[in-house]
Amino acid sequence: MLGIRYIRFDAMDFVMHYRRGRLVRSGRGLAFFYFAPQTSIVAIPAGSRDLPFIFEETTADFQPVSLQGQLTFKVEDPARLADQLDFTVDAAKQYRTDDFEKLPQRLVNEAQTAAAGIIHRLDLRKALRTLPEIEREIQTHLQRSAVVEMLGIRIQGVQVLALRPNPDMARALEAATREALQQEADQAVYERRNFALEQERRLRESELSTEIAVEEKQKQIAEKRMETEAVKQENAHRLRQMELQSGITLEKERRELITLEAENERAQADTRRYVSEAMLAPYASMDWKKLMALKGEGLDSSGQIALAFRELAENASRIGNLNISPELLDALTQPRRKPRA
Repeated sequence: MLGIRYIRFDAMDFVMHYRRGRLVRSGRGLAFFYFAPQTSIVAIPAGSRDLPFIFEETTADFQPVSLQGQLTFKVEDPARLADQLDFTVDAAKQYRTDDFEKLPQRLVNEAQTAAAGIIHRLDLRKALRTLPEIEREIQTHLQRSAVVEMLGIRIQGVQVLALRPNPDMARALEAATREALQQEADQAVYERRNFALEQERRLRESELSTEIAVEEKQKQIAEKRMETEAVKQENAHRLRQMELQSGITLEKERRELITLEAENERAQADTRRYVSEAMLAPYASMDWKKLMALKGEGLDSSGQIALAFRELAENASRIGNLNISPELLDALTQPRRKPRA
């Protein structure tokens, strides 16, 4: 039949079929026949979409920067979006107007408004260091935006990929950063050297403290040894004095003993002498011959010869010559053998 056509959409397209201005059917991935003169078909992408953006802003210190990133969104209420923008397609599923191109631009405009609000409050250096904060503020602004809500859009995420100053300022910042980094490196080297010197000083102080402690300990040990040696010498001196005193006492006692023994022996000798004198007094005036006779013992040949020679000696003045031959002397001095029984 003339004007009857068939159309089929993908599952990622939300389709609304209007006939004579009334909504006949709606849903995702529809396929149906329709009468072209009386039908309007709206097709809205239902999946998530990534929308890149890049725009120029000025920081609080009047430095131009370029902000680059992307946002991810999804059409959550297709009917609301269809009320705001025309997503009508023809039989070839081509959009009849350029309204489908306005949606990304409106979202980018909202993102730029949010970014400008925070970048204008920051100077260049701080802005370069606060990308996560800029990213969170843009996402929060878009999620709370009345325009986004009116379009039936849900913002799923925002990523700020880069924030760049102009080339001249970038080179200046790089030079300043290099200088700062060099200064930090020099400062780090200086601090490391100071730290090494401080550690060396502390180590030396520790070594000196240890040496002082060792010297003090050795001094204490030496003093203790001297005290011990002095005590030993004092004890030895006392021992020697005790030994000397003991020796003196012993010598005194020995001398007293010797004196006593001498006195005893002298007394005994005096006693013996007195006894002997008393016993020998009667014989003092007697001739030795009488004494020999009183003895009452006979003389042997030697004794007789001795007596004979004594008498000769006593009467030598009256003897002219006396010849004694060796044979006679030998015979006289030889002991006589007793006859065998």
